[in-house]
Amino acid sequence: MTQTRIAGPPRIEQLRIQNYRALRLVELKDITPLTVLLGPNGSGKSTIFDVFNFLSECFQFGLRHAWDRRGRAKELKTRGQNGPVTIELKYRERPGQPIITYHLAIDEGPRGPVVSEEWLQWRRGTRGQPFRFLEYREGRGRAVSGEFPDEQDQRVEVPLKSPDLIAVNALGQFADHPRVAALREFITDWYVSYLSIEDTRGQPEAGPQERLSKTGDNLSNVIQYLRERHPDRLDRIFEILRRRVPRLEKVLAEPMPDGRLLLQIKDAPFDQPILSRFASDGTLKMLAYLVVLNDPDPPQFVGIEEPENFLHPRLLPELSEECRRATEHSQLLVTTHSPFFLNSAHPEEVRILYRDEQGYTQTMRAVDVKGVKEFVREGASMGHLWLEGRFGAGDPLVNAGAPQERGRKR
Repeated sequence: MTQTRIAGPPRIEQLRIQNYRALRLVELKDITPLTVLLGPNGSGKSTIFDVFNFLSECFQFGLRHAWDRRGRAKELKTRGQNGPVTIELKYRERPGQPIITYHLAIDEGPRGPVVSEEWLQWRRGTRGQPFRFLEYREGRGRAVSGEFPDEQDQRVEVPLKSPDLIAVNALGQFADHPRVAALREFITDWYVSYLSIEDTRGQPEAGPQERLSKTGDNLSNVIQYLRERHPDRLDRIFEILRRRVPRLEKVLAEPMPDGRLLLQIKDAPFDQPILSRFASDGTLKMLAYLVVLNDPDPPQFVGIEEPENFLHPRLLPELSEECRRATEHSQLLVTTHSPFFLNSAHPEEVRILYRDEQGYTQTMRAVDVKGVKEFVREGASMGHLWLEGRFGAGDPLVNAGAPQERGRKR
């Protein structure tokens, strides 16, 4: 386990997105360890979710791969807007450490995407101006090496082979740049879930695998890994499932003669387990989420989109509490339409999304909506307040989800 994991996970505290589809300019400040995005269909929840997946893919597979599979600038840039797609993160490597700002701007050139601007900056002390210790434009730039880069340190020119290469991803592979390497490790470690129930029913080749894939197609392999290496974690997962799924006894991942792995679900009253393809969607989905949230080497960031799909509403409070427990070692982002999941959230954790009159996504914090804190203090739950229209925004049946003036603080 790395020192970062021991001292606490990195935390994103602010996010600024510009010219990314409907996100003409969106800023999320004071981001909490558990953040819940709430809003009507088309409000931009999935787009913010995809920003994290886009960054993750850029670092794992390269900018060109992530850019091209989203339709390039024609489909990715905000319609009617000029300028690059810009993503800016403010984060801390560990609690109490200085805030580091990562700025990435991407545009399209004649031969494909280019990194038009990329920089990292921090301010080591309490005084003075922030200092950029990495700065690049279209493959050319410089960086300061060392554990604690300072303004007086020498900047070294390190040209990249191509303007579509991300400098943090390239330089972060070298020990000379530990701050850059820490950011690269952070982003490549993100787990952004696009879970497919049909994929979890597959029969992959046998062999233990440590982490669930984005689609869940290696669920059997991860169960095999947990059984062999971390049986205590697997027992805890089964314990939670048994409390919520009637008669479930255990989950088996058994190798077949042809080398594939067979996932089976065993119910307590019966001697023989059933194949996963005959198990309920909700059981498999809950199992997959519990596997992610109980990872022995947990991702430092986890994104979950609409966990309520295929799950019984009574299971959502349990899943919400599992998400909260997981914030001890991971930062979580969840999009939802479910008041049952929302009931376990705090006002400062909820971001309400809506489209303005020009069609662009806007956000507001639930804690800033007039009366919400007072209602919660008196015992009201967030899900009930949302259903009653107390947020003043995010209701698709009222003003297309845009805020009502009476529901906002002035």
